[in-house]
Amino acid sequence: MTVNKDSKPGNAGWQTVLRLYRYVRKAAVSAVKAPEGASGNRYRRVALTAALVGVVGVLAVAGGKQYVEANTVAYYNVLMNDQVVGSVDKPESVEAMLLSKAEEVKKAHPDVNMVLDTDKVSYEPASGYKAEPETEATITKLEGMLTSYATGVEVKVNGEVIGVVKDRETADRIMEKVKDKFTPQTSKDGEVTALAYSDDSDTSSERKLKKVEIIDEVDQTAVNTDPENILDETTMYQKLVVGNLTSTQYTVQEGDCVGCIAQKMDIPKQVIYDNNPWIEDDLIKVGDVLDLTVKKPAVTVRTVESVAETIATDPQVVYRTSANMKVGETKVLQQGSGGKKRLTYRLTKDNGYLVSEELIGYEILKKGTPKIVVKGTKVVQGEGSGVFAWPISSHTLSSSFGKRWGKMHEGIDLVGSSTIMAADDGVVEFAGEKSGYGNCVIINHKNGYKTLYGHMKSISVKEGEIVEKGDKIGVMGNTGHSTGTHLHFEIQKNGVVQNPLKYL
Repeated sequence: MTVNKDSKPGNAGWQTVLRLYRYVRKAAVSAVKAPEGASGNRYRRVALTAALVGVVGVLAVAGGKQYVEANTVAYYNVLMNDQVVGSVDKPESVEAMLLSKAEEVKKAHPDVNMVLDTDKVSYEPASGYKAEPETEATITKLEGMLTSYATGVEVKVNGEVIGVVKDRETADRIMEKVKDKFTPQTSKDGEVTALAYSDDSDTSSERKLKKVEIIDEVDQTAVNTDPENILDETTMYQKLVVGNLTSTQYTVQEGDCVGCIAQKMDIPKQVIYDNNPWIEDDLIKVGDVLDLTVKKPAVTVRTVESVAETIATDPQVVYRTSANMKVGETKVLQQGSGGKKRLTYRLTKDNGYLVSEELIGYEILKKGTPKIVVKGTKVVQGEGSGVFAWPISSHTLSSSFGKRWGKMHEGIDLVGSSTIMAADDGVVEFAGEKSGYGNCVIINHKNGYKTLYGHMKSISVKEGEIVEKGDKIGVMGNTGHSTGTHLHFEIQKNGVVQNPLKYL
């Protein structure tokens, strides 16, 4: 701070003393040079008297000035926002109070970064005759005028303020914990646990996490705020991963199914299974109350996994005919050997819920050798070859065989052209509506195999009808427990469901 002061205190006073001294000296000289005689003596006496008076005056002025200077006290005015608060003997007295106050503020809020606002405190040097600075009163008054605040980092998601945390390191650490929350756990061998796949002994999976990212716009901004507004790590984490949780109940109505309810309420089926573990085999009845509460985290963590599944395939069955054997009679000439193929999927999940499943790779690892079977050709019609064709053309796999959300998915789901075709020769064993499957056709291939076609919009065959591979048997639909237009396709061998991908 710049303060204007006289660089030579008392200079004017000393000028007065000098003038008096010159006057005395002049009077004394005049007295010495006065002429002899009565008039000269009179003049000499007057001059000497004047000189004496001058000397006394000089001594008086000099002594008074020294007294004033000896009793002049230096002090400092203390200012807040350029307004005088009071006076102190020295700035160090105020600084000691400020340090103590800063420590007091920090101790009052140990879990946040507190700042005592001292930027507006300043000092102005001053002095005065017998001045008495009010140091204690000034410090007390200034202390009452001080304010403090907490520094923190404000977290926004898509422009909405979620809260304020202690610092940027804390904010970054919380965001990493949020990503970890929705990231599939990595096993010891470096594989990632996928949502659900067949756990048959004939399969093995290699799963890798390809990407983890928060797809929302997250901003972190430094702010000054009240310490009460600073959230601890746990509270901020919960606000991000739980969000505003509102309980939702749903009463099952006539015609409802798990998939239908999920579609109607725009929630993943997994939520219904997770919240209502009492549901078995998708069986619900009118009047059942379902918990459909969905956590809506403030952020969306998207993960992308690559799942490579190796499937052991059964040997292709090659049939030879013999007119000497009745239809239904068979004889194995060569057992054959199975093969292996590798299917690669891309799984995309938002906050742990599957939103996309794509078949992105198909590779034959080992070719099998055919199983050669001789069968009779006498009269029996509708017997399959054991070699299955895709039941729709331009097919895309939308859901694979195996466990889903703790439930067994006994076939595969396909989308593609609307015409559904028989996968092999056979006899229509069932054509009609079947619980869960909606409009459904079951074909008996008379060789231990049966195929099932579900969720059809319409059926083009009737029970007892003989069909050949590729014949139209219906149109793809969305009937039964279905979440969209698709074909549910199953292959059964001696009454046991098989993974259709082993045969196609």
